[in-house]
This record gives sequence, structure tokens and C-alpha cells, in this order.
Amino acid sequence: MRERWSVGVLCVLPALLAALLTGCQSPSGGAEEDGRLGEKSPTPTAAARPSGYGAVFLAIDECSSFRTVSFTEVPCTSERAAARVVARHDGRVSDGPPCPATTDFVLHISEQRPSSDEDGDGAVPRGYACMRNLQPPHPGDPGGGGGPRTIVGDCVYDAGGGKVRETACDGEGKNRPQYRVTKAVAERADCPASTALYVRLGGERPVGCARAL
Repeated sequence: MRERWSVGVLCVLPALLAALLTGCQSPSGGAEEDGRLGEKSPTPTAAARPSGYGAVFLAIDECSSFRTVSFTEVPCTSERAAARVVARHDGRVSDGPPCPATTDFVLHISEQRPSSDEDGDGAVPRGYACMRNLQPPHPGDPGGGGGPRTIVGDCVYDAGGGKVRETACDGEGKNRPQYRVTKAVAERADCPASTALYVRLGGERPVGCARAL
């Protein structure tokens, strides 16, 4: 049985401006065969501007515009609305709670101090919004081939150099799936005998047991 680790990472999109965006994930980050984390791809940026629709910029259940030059908060009934906030936290992703499992992408919001904002204090704090597309596709769904987290039902492929990355289970992605995560457990010893790959998931059950396809 070959033992490798894989790590889910944020999606990589073209570099834009002030806030970081990750969407249905570009291939998830890999790891060396000895369990060491592989290097993550650089994360591009996108501008996010407050628009005054709520007390908090991009609060839970509010919506963002389409993925263009910048992201703005818009009414969810607007024809420009593209994704809904399913969770919102201040600070950095690395320091805060993880996004819900089926998040399609994460919008990183840089600290801003506009002349006026939602609550009138002249500042939008640094934070991140976990986003879910209003319409399919949903890359964060199990097997969808993307999203900021690797979850049960997702598939990965051998990216070389002892690394594996996430890809769509239906084979429609650029890379053919080679392993599927079938179970999340607390320790490797809890994985079934058919496990060919260990995937680092995080959370209370951080070990993903993956079988060969």
C-alpha cells in the first residue's frame, strides 16, 4: 500500500487587485510521499469594495457580483448576483475557522478604510467570506474537483514528485481521477484495508482514506 498525503488548498485564479479570491479550487495542494506538505501555488488577488447593503460587508446570506475586475456586494435578487455568503469571518483564513465543506470559493477581503462604509466607522476589517455559487456548477460539492477543502467524495490524481491534486470525479476535468476519498477518520489506523492514499482533511476527522480507482 502506497502512503501519501494530500492537502486541500484554495483555488487559484488570475491576479487582480486588493483582496484574495479562491474559487472552486484549482488542483488541491499536494504533499510529499513522506507526509511533508508540498508548496502551494501563489494565490492571486481581486478587489472587493463595500457597497452598503448591510451592517457588515458580505455578511452571511448576502451576495457578491460576478467574477469580473472587482467584487461588490449586490442584492441577491440582482441579475448581477453570482454567489451567496455561507460563512463570514474576520482575520486570515489560516487563523480562523474553516469554511463549510461545500464552499465553492473563498473571497479574501483586505482591510479597507473608505470615506464611508456600512456601519459608519470608516473601516472594513480584514476577513474572508465563504461563497457558494447561486447556480451550478458547484466545484465544492463532493467530487466536483474544486473548492477550498478536500472532503469525502472528492477525487485526486498523481501530480508527480510525490504530490497529489484534486480533480473532478466524473473525468471531465483536465486530469483523470486516480483516487477517491471514501472516509474521514481520526487516525490512519481507522482507515479500511483497501486504502491506497491518505488525504489530510483537517477538522475533527483529519485523515481522509482514499481508494484507487
